[in-house]
Amino acid sequence: MKHLFTISKRTVGSLLGVSCLVLLACQQPQTKNSPTPRDTLTKDSAAMAAIPKRPVILDSTVLDGSWYLQPVLPSDTATGKRATIEFNVKKAHFSGNTGCNSMNGKYYFSIVDSSLSFGDKLVTTKMACVGYNEKAFLKNLLLTTHFKMRNGVLILLAEDNTELSRWERKPTNPANTGKA
Repeated sequence: MKHLFTISKRTVGSLLGVSCLVLLACQQPQTKNSPTPRDTLTKDSAAMAAIPKRPVILDSTVLDGSWYLQPVLPSDTATGKRATIEFNVKKAHFSGNTGCNSMNGKYYFSIVDSSLSFGDKLVTTKMACVGYNEKAFLKNLLLTTHFKMRNGVLILLAEDNTELSRWERKPTNPANTGKA
């Protein structure tokens, strides 16, 4: 009886060689000068899910705890509710309110290079809120790549250093909606 498929030793060797190369190509080098996941990030959400998380440096004096959005536009407080975010450094988890809906998810933070990014699996409730641009608010959170602190104010920044939002530890009067 003849075999339906015959594979030569050369073909098997070639397949094993290609498989080894694929596995080696998937490994990330562990050097100090290797690019961070954000440096090699594409806009493809599937690629974002495959990026390993950055090490969390536990420095609870910087981000840990509650922050309140400093309103800049009247729409920032259109719902009568102030956007808040609470960072739990030990769990690399955040929760809060968009000004309309509750939100939570994972974040990645390092005090060494001031990097900060929010996981792409941000979870929110889905209430409709008239006059509030929640989509822009959430987009800005996801665009965050790093932060800076200035006089106790947390400033979230995009990759090109564009200021995305400002946060403070204690809320100021929501009626003050001029530039912060």
